[in-house]
Amino acid sequence: MASRWPERLWIVRHGESAGNVARNLAEAGGQGRIDIADRDVDVPLSPLGEAQACALGRWFGDMPESERPEVVLSSPYVRALRTADIVRDCGGFSPEAHRPTPDERLREKEFGILDRLTRHGIKELHPEQSEFRRLLGKFYHRPPGGESWCDVILRLRSALDTLSLHHADRRVLIVTHQVVVLCLRYLLENLTEAEILAIDREQDVANCSVTEYRLDRTCGPNGELKLARYNFTAPLEREGAPVTREPDAAVAAR
Repeated sequence: MASRWPERLWIVRHGESAGNVARNLAEAGGQGRIDIADRDVDVPLSPLGEAQACALGRWFGDMPESERPEVVLSSPYVRALRTADIVRDCGGFSPEAHRPTPDERLREKEFGILDRLTRHGIKELHPEQSEFRRLLGKFYHRPPGGESWCDVILRLRSALDTLSLHHADRRVLIVTHQVVVLCLRYLLENLTEAEILAIDREQDVANCSVTEYRLDRTCGPNGELKLARYNFTAPLEREGAPVTREPDAAVAAR
């Protein structure tokens, strides 16, 4: 039976970035701003993030060639593309897979005027935004110049249409960001706002963790993608790469 969905879909958060490290330092020091010079799109992986990506690549590489990713899509941000490249270099792709394809719809949530601010910095410099977020909830709150979770979901609906149109019955790997992982779950599992925010509250999405869906052809005329695992970090633990879960930007803005 033909399907509109990939045979298997892996969604991976990028490895630890220099922004994760800088944010931790700023929070620990009670600072209002995260000290990093690069644009968010240009923030590189940390050395640990590169090790995490290679550990993930070796995990994929241990699969039979017929089970590895054959289509690889990535956020265009440096930390995501670099993660995908390292996974490839460490043997994680099917031999017929091409280089990772950047797709701007998979980019990080945009934070607008709250970019590079810690929770303390947001309360100090933009107290009205803290109040708006409290009233609206982060699912709907859109900071000036930035996006809400709903804005991210809107662009991801288009990305999933492309996935079904061009990559049905394939094995697809997506490398992206924490909020995007959660918003894709919201769409693929037809969750409610309350359900996805409850999942988010349980724990942050770990760097280089794997969220995997498998096609169940018995469900409906086109089959359905069923969640097989979420926030799976065993590939890192097996290789001795520390597991990290730091947000990329201000927790209050995410």
